[in-house]
This record gives sequence, C-alpha cells and structure tokens, in this order.
Amino acid sequence: MTQDELKTLVGQAALQYVVPGEIVGVGTGSTVNKFIDALAAMKRQIPGAVSSSVASTERLKAIGIPVLDANEVNELSVYIDGADEIDGAGNMIKGGGAALTREKIVAAQARRFVCIADESKLVTVLGQFPLPVEVIPMATRRITRQFEALGGTVTLRLKDGAPLLTDNGQHILDVKGLQIRDPLAFESEVNQWPGVVTVGVFAHQRAQICLLGTADGVKTLNYTS
Repeated sequence: MTQDELKTLVGQAALQYVVPGEIVGVGTGSTVNKFIDALAAMKRQIPGAVSSSVASTERLKAIGIPVLDANEVNELSVYIDGADEIDGAGNMIKGGGAALTREKIVAAQARRFVCIADESKLVTVLGQFPLPVEVIPMATRRITRQFEALGGTVTLRLKDGAPLLTDNGQHILDVKGLQIRDPLAFESEVNQWPGVVTVGVFAHQRAQICLLGTADGVKTLNYTS
C-alpha cells in the first residue's frame, strides 16, 4: 500500500471522531487534506470548522464547510491533524507545512487531539525530523546560536530563494541533530526564548489518540496517561 493510500485510510478513519452538530478543528498538510476530502460526506452534520491555515480554510470552503474564526468558538470537541513525528506517549513534532503556530492555537481549544499519520511517522525519540521553530526575524541569529549550543544544526527555511513567510508573517528555522528525550521540558524551555513564536514540539498539546496507517490497515493508539 502506498503512503498516499495510507493517508487516505486514516483520513477516512478520523470521521468517527467528528461529533455531529459540533464544530470541528482541522489541521494542515497532505494527510489532513485526505480528511477534509472525507469530511465532505458529513458537511450537513457539522455547523462548521476552525482551521489552522489559509490552505485548509480554502479547501474546507471549496467543499461547502463554513470556516469560523477561532475567537468565535469557546471550545472544540476534537482537533484532527497530522504530525511529522509522533512518539509512544503522543508527543509530536509538527510544522513541516509551516502552520505550527495556528495548529497549536487550535489544538489548545480542543478537548481531544486526534493525530492521523502513516506508520513512518512513529518514532522512539523525537528529533530525526528537523524541528520547525517559528521566529520573529530580528531574533534569528541569537536563536540559531542557542540551538547550536544544544548541538543542533539550523537552517532558515526558504521559498523561491527568499525566507519563507508563515501565515503570520514570520520566519521558520529548521533544526537538525536534536534528540528530544523530554519533550515537555524541552517545549517549555524553548517557549521562553525571546523571539520564539512557537516551537514545533507538541507536548503540552499532545495527541490523545493516533490513527496510524499501516500495511495491515489503521491501527489506533490511545495515549491516556
């Protein structure tokens, strides 16, 4: 089964966690696109969605699902999003699609985070995937030095030869060479660095459930502790 087929499987499987009559939180990325496509079949059962990116907003609107501003919604029953890596406790690295800040905001509004991913994303220790960090541009050099002191190699993410701008108008640093053995403490530390908008470790907003696409079908991982 191809990776694309696995993404389709988990996107469809995520529909069981969408609560009819309630607004759903929707993430960003190629796997989430499969979920949005599947969500079209339920569009008359949900009043709308809160989206974590401009790209997902456009895709949701294209299939006829209203998109609400996060400030219009007090709480979401579920947030469904992918991950670049997920460990055995539901901690994740996210931000490969450059939407990590808005993803973390929407995740914080949800009672439950359901991660949808293929089995290649499951790891023992976070850090093999380059860690995305959204930063205010004037702090780039200093934050780079701080990650280098931790043993990381830092690259400014580019698009068409210029620094990529997030939906928030900021830059992204991608950090290779880290082994994040205590994701909660690491996220808390980096969040305090002046100029960091969001670090792509999702430990405070970890997943409670992961729907993992495997060659044998969708495997459900529950992270309850």
